[in-house]
Amino acid sequence: MKVDAYIDSLIEREGGYVNHPNDKGGPTMYGITEQVARAWGFHGDMRTLPRSMAKAIYLDRYWLEPKFDKVNEHSAAVAEELLDTGVNMGPKRAATMLQRGLNVLNLQGKTYPDIDADGDLGSLSIAALRAYLAHRGKDGHLVLVRLLNCQQGVRYMEIAEANPKQEDFMHGWVLHRVALA
Repeated sequence: MKVDAYIDSLIEREGGYVNHPNDKGGPTMYGITEQVARAWGFHGDMRTLPRSMAKAIYLDRYWLEPKFDKVNEHSAAVAEELLDTGVNMGPKRAATMLQRGLNVLNLQGKTYPDIDADGDLGSLSIAALRAYLAHRGKDGHLVLVRLLNCQQGVRYMEIAEANPKQEDFMHGWVLHRVALA
């Protein structure tokens, strides 16, 4: 299953244990915050979070729950970008970015109707994705990933502008999260 490769790549980018004083997420291991690990039932020192548990959390909370697996059935590139963005900004925000992107790519409703940008990827969102990709073909995947990255980059800037302490992470966010597709 390709998601295993996506998650392994994500864990490599996230690295091991981090506890930066300006990171609101607090102690993290493999990119999993302490709060998320605790909610998952892990109560040990974050340095000892098993990689297998991190992978299970990523699969359940950041892939299956937000229905990025359904996106993957139509576009692996878009799904992988959603996983990465969802881990860093929350899956609901990533899904909303996809919905917003689809809405501005539908030629004013000529190729498919607008969808609610509510962060819930239901049948209408998947139908819009299918219709968009059918209309645009291979370039559609590339454009949609780039549009997701544009939104992600702007969000990082907004975060850093609102809280200058977050500037500590800006370079890394753009270098490792906002990629050219």
